[in-house]
Amino acid sequence: MDLKDNQTFNVKRLFSSFGFAGNGLKLALLEPNIRVHAAAGIFVSAAGFIFGLTRLEWCVLLLTIAGVITLEMMNTAIEKTVDLVTEEYRPLAKMAKDLAAGAVLVFACAAIIIGCILFIPKF
Repeated sequence: MDLKDNQTFNVKRLFSSFGFAGNGLKLALLEPNIRVHAAAGIFVSAAGFIFGLTRLEWCVLLLTIAGVITLEMMNTAIEKTVDLVTEEYRPLAKMAKDLAAGAVLVFACAAIIIGCILFIPKF
């Protein structure tokens, strides 16, 4: 592909990109951790309807849910890529996987705090 190909709008390429992204979402839902995060997202969304969140609160909640799930998908992509590159134990491979998992943990903890900030006043 040369520079000209990158600058030309192509409807077929656009639809192919959406197809690839959709396949990525299907693959993500096969991962147990992503299903846990998705279930939690569904649960807190239901709570949002029950407690009548404001528009701004909904924006914060939806961005938080999307952030956790997106980060978990990136973590999975990093883990799969590392597994593709090496099957044997390598300290740098472990570090890459642990750092990605740690990033998910940080965001998930922040999501819990955000959930508390949004929902505790509603009680």
